[in-house]
Amino acid sequence: MRLIIMGPPGAGKGTQAKFIAEHFKIPAISTGDIFRANVSEGTELGLEAKRFMDAGEYVPDEVTNLMVRNRIDEPDAVNGFLLDGYPRTLAQVEELDGMIRFTGHQLDAVVCLTVDQEEIVGRLLQRAQVEGRADDTEDVIRRRQEIYLEQTEPLIDVYSKRGIVVEVDGMGDVDDVTQRVFAALDVLPES
Repeated sequence: MRLIIMGPPGAGKGTQAKFIAEHFKIPAISTGDIFRANVSEGTELGLEAKRFMDAGEYVPDEVTNLMVRNRIDEPDAVNGFLLDGYPRTLAQVEELDGMIRFTGHQLDAVVCLTVDQEEIVGRLLQRAQVEGRADDTEDVIRRRQEIYLEQTEPLIDVYSKRGIVVEVDGMGDVDDVTQRVFAALDVLPES
């Protein structure tokens, strides 16, 4: 399976990504993890990304695309993968299409976790208290939600037109959400 998981910050993407990856025996690939790995390994791309990250700027598409391409070319991703945090722009959608087409496959599904905004704000405020994240104020959390909607809505529209968006209710117990995700994905044919 070649999958993408999307949802606003706090929707449970990271948690569900682990379960989906185990279920389909594919790697869960987070762009944050890719960036950290490249930086810690001191790769050329990692050093370039670090310059932008240290300046508080977004890592440019060219660098991000190369890191993702390198990661999905690794042996553990031959039979598929789950991307979390990529693509984030329409240009990255096109780039990913090319990467997957090159392998002779296609994207199987885009899992969109839907969660009530007030529920997300509550979750993230609670997480901020537990983890001591002083910068996760309610205003900051609400702004991140707005940015997510602005940036990802166009991507979801593209994938919806292709008929590969699978919306899953992300509300409730983690196990219940996981079962809903599996029920939605297990019926799909793999590319």
